[in-house]
Amino acid sequence: MNKKHFFLSVTSGLLLYAGWSNQPFGILTLTAFVPLLVIEADLLATSPKGSGRKFFKYSYLAFFIWNLLSTWWIYFATPPGAVAAVVLNALFYTVVFWLYHITRKHLGNRVGDIAFVTYWIAFEYIYLHGEISWVWLVLGNAFANTPELVQWYEYTGTLGGSLWVLLTNLSIYRTLECFTGTTACENPKIKYFRTASSILLFIIPVTLSLFIYNTYKETGPTVGLVVTQPNIDPYNDKFSGRIPPYDQILRITETAKPLIDDSTEYVIAPETAIPVGIWESQLKESYYLKPFYELISSHPNLNIVTGATTYVNYGPDKKTATARNIPGASEPVYYDAFNTALHINKKDIGIYHKSKLVIGVEMIPYPELFSFLNHLIIDLGGTSGSLGTQKERTVFASTDGKIKPGVAICYESIYGEFVTEYVRKGANVLFVITNDGWWSDSPGYKQHFSFARLRAIETRRSIARSANTGISGFINQKGDVLLKTGWWVKTAAKHKLHLNDKITFYVKHGDYIGRIAKLFSALLLLLVVSVGIRNKLNNRL
Repeated sequence: MNKKHFFLSVTSGLLLYAGWSNQPFGILTLTAFVPLLVIEADLLATSPKGSGRKFFKYSYLAFFIWNLLSTWWIYFATPPGAVAAVVLNALFYTVVFWLYHITRKHLGNRVGDIAFVTYWIAFEYIYLHGEISWVWLVLGNAFANTPELVQWYEYTGTLGGSLWVLLTNLSIYRTLECFTGTTACENPKIKYFRTASSILLFIIPVTLSLFIYNTYKETGPTVGLVVTQPNIDPYNDKFSGRIPPYDQILRITETAKPLIDDSTEYVIAPETAIPVGIWESQLKESYYLKPFYELISSHPNLNIVTGATTYVNYGPDKKTATARNIPGASEPVYYDAFNTALHINKKDIGIYHKSKLVIGVEMIPYPELFSFLNHLIIDLGGTSGSLGTQKERTVFASTDGKIKPGVAICYESIYGEFVTEYVRKGANVLFVITNDGWWSDSPGYKQHFSFARLRAIETRRSIARSANTGISGFINQKGDVLLKTGWWVKTAAKHKLHLNDKITFYVKHGDYIGRIAKLFSALLLLLVVSVGIRNKLNNRL
C-alpha cells in the first residue's frame, strides 16, 4: 500500500469524523474529500488500468474510519448491528465514490466533477427515503453543533449542507491543482477564478447564514412546557419488570408536578414511557393512564404527550404485512404492535404510530417479502417482530386548539423531509420523545440531540425534547439550545417556546436538491454505460 495514499486516506476519514465529534468542528468537512481527490488523480495518472480497484481500497479505508469513529457506540445496543452499520455503510459510500471515479475516467473532468456532486447527493436522497436507511452520516448533519453557519437550511434542508461540503471540497481541490503543478493552469485567469471560487463558496454561505441568524426574530404566542426525564435503565429496569410499569409512570408524574403551574400547557414524557402493551380499543379504561388523568384533574387545561407500546386487534384478518398472530389462540387472531405517541387531555386521546423504524431493531425492510425474518428482530423496546407504521403524520391539538404539536419518535427526528410532513399538516411546535439510554454514555445520544437543532432551522419550529435518559431540553427556531438536562439523571425541566405558523421554503418543497441530483445521476450513469459499450465495440473492430 502506497504510504502517501494511505496517509491521505486516513486524513480524509479523520476530517469527515470531525463533524460528528460533538465539537464545533463541522467546518473541517469542507476539506475532507480533498485528500481522496488527490489519491484519485494520482492513480488515474500513474496506473489508469488498475486505478478503479486501488481507488476503491483507499476510499473504503477513509469511509470505514469515518463510520467507525462516528458510530461505534451502536455496539452498546447491538454488537452485530454495529459491525453491519460500520462495514456496510462504508461500503455503500465507497461504491458511490468509485462510480464517480469510473465516470471521470470515461467522460473527463467536467462530467466527472458533476458526477462527484450528484452521485453523492442522489445516494443520500435515496438512503433518506428507502426502507434500508441509516442516514446518521448525511454530510449536512456535520453542522449540527454550529447552527449559526447553516441558517439557510430553511431553504435547502440538510442536503443543502451536503451540496456545500461537496462543492467546496471540489473547488479547493481544483484550486490546489493550479498551485501544485498537477494540471495546466497557464492562464492566470483560471488560477484566480478557482481561488476566488473557493473563497466565495465559504464566505457567501457563512455570511448569509450569520445575517439570517442575527436578524431572525421569533414571534407569536408562547406555550409553557414541562419535559420529563425519568432515567430508567432500558436494559435492566424498564422492560424487565424490576421497576413495575405503574411505578415508572408515577416517577414521570411525580417528577413533573413541582414544575406545573397555571402557565403549563403540556407535560411531555419520553418514548415507551408506558412500557407494557395496551390495546388501543381499551386506552380510556387503561390502568396505566390513571396517573396522567389524575394530573389532568388537578390542571384541567393540561395536555400530556407520552410514549407507549400499543396494540391493534384485526381479528381473523391479516390486514398488514407486519401483523402477527396471537400465540395460543384457538383460531387465528392478528394484531399489530406499535411504538406510539399518545396525546391525552380531558377531551380525548390522540394516537400517532412511529413510522420511521430502526432497521434490525424495530423492523425488517420490505416486510411483504421478508416477513419470515421477523424472528431476527432484536428486542429493544418490550416487543419483538416488525412493528406497524402509519402512512401519514398525525398532528395533535391542545384542549383550546391553539397548540398543535407534531411528535417525532426517536429515530424519526433525523429525517428532515419526514419531519416537514408534521408542519405541512399544521404543526406549530415540534416535540421529540426518545429513549437514548441504549447507547450508554457515548457520543450517540449527544449526536442525536444535536440533529434536532437542524430540524428547528429547517421548519422554523421550536422543539421540546423528552428523553428517558440522554438529553432532554428545549431548542428555539434558530437551533439554539435554550436548556438541556444532564446524562443519567432523574429530572424534569420547564420552559416557554414560541409557536409558529409560517411555512419555510424547505417545508414546502422538501428535498428538491436530492430529486434533482437523482435525475442527473440516472442520466450520467446511462451515459457511462453507453460510452463503455461503445468503447468495447470499437476495441473489437
